[in-house]
Amino acid sequence: MAKKNARRIGLAIVGGGRVGLFRGEVAARHPQVDFIGLAEIKPDRAQQVAAKIGVDFVTTDYREVLARPEVTAAIIATDEHLHVDPILAAVERGLSLLIEKPLATELAESERVLKAIQKSGVDAVVGYTQRFRRRWLAAKEKVRTGQLGDVTLVTSRAFINRLVALDNYRRTDDPAQISPMVISGTHALDIVMWMLEAKRPVEIYARSIDKALGPLCNGIDATAGTIAFDDGSLYHASISWALPIVWPAAVYSLDVGIVGTEGVLTIDDTHRDIVLATTLAQDEGYAPDAGRRVDFLGSYPPGDVALGELRGPMREETEQCVPTQHATAEEAHDRLMLTKAFDLSARLKRAIALPLGARVEKQHRMAAG
Repeated sequence: MAKKNARRIGLAIVGGGRVGLFRGEVAARHPQVDFIGLAEIKPDRAQQVAAKIGVDFVTTDYREVLARPEVTAAIIATDEHLHVDPILAAVERGLSLLIEKPLATELAESERVLKAIQKSGVDAVVGYTQRFRRRWLAAKEKVRTGQLGDVTLVTSRAFINRLVALDNYRRTDDPAQISPMVISGTHALDIVMWMLEAKRPVEIYARSIDKALGPLCNGIDATAGTIAFDDGSLYHASISWALPIVWPAAVYSLDVGIVGTEGVLTIDDTHRDIVLATTLAQDEGYAPDAGRRVDFLGSYPPGDVALGELRGPMREETEQCVPTQHATAEEAHDRLMLTKAFDLSARLKRAIALPLGARVEKQHRMAAG
């Protein structure tokens, strides 16, 4: 039940990229939001986004916007490898937080951020937007209420065109911190682990390949592996973000299968039910490219822009002032830990015991050279 006297919100948005703009436009329409401040390091982009949202304050320095007395909450929407400093600054002020995944791209930094959030007691949720789509909520409910019995096997397969990979590798100075699992596979991983929240993972075994993106940007094409749980159940995950640029999915194409002792649930999230083919370049998606002329409509994870507004899971996630099915900071750190364990197992070509701590990960990496 909604409170009669809703709390007013002064919002700081740190990062004015695609997601910062999407969330800012949603926030600008929210009746509880009285103030919006924006920090974006590119001055031209800052002015462009500020004009679209109608912000009250704009700066290139996140410290300035987070220090504003009007601000009570913050959205951290910078590039993935730049999350840590603004998160810690917001936590120091005691601001409520919506953080784009991941908390950090390095396990040690993620541990540091999580400890700061836990110590401060601030409300902090992480943008695993797919939890707000009805198909995953329906699947979650069937698993949660035991309609499949005891889940014994889960499979997920994610296909992504390489625009996402190329954009991410272009924006980082350290390709070793970027991988298909850490950046994109984490969404499928979160959905599955959310389904299996009562189960404890104990081991990962994985392999990776780099034949397409390796020569282009020293990147990884694909990773596949299996998580074993303490009760013997298994989760097999595979992701490739090296599909051709013309692959029709704007971003995500996902298949999930969940088998239990009493039933099975399959989810086709490939978005091939609405297909657009045109002679015009498609500018919707993670990183638009003139070569894309066919689109699986609905495959852009934030949702779709229709009649001038974003419609879909990112809008619902942004509008939910009270945490519901949002991912917690603890869950976000767990997902990063699992993706790092996938990458480490693939690098070492052997199984990795779970949970994986930053100190142990570093020792493994140093031993491997």
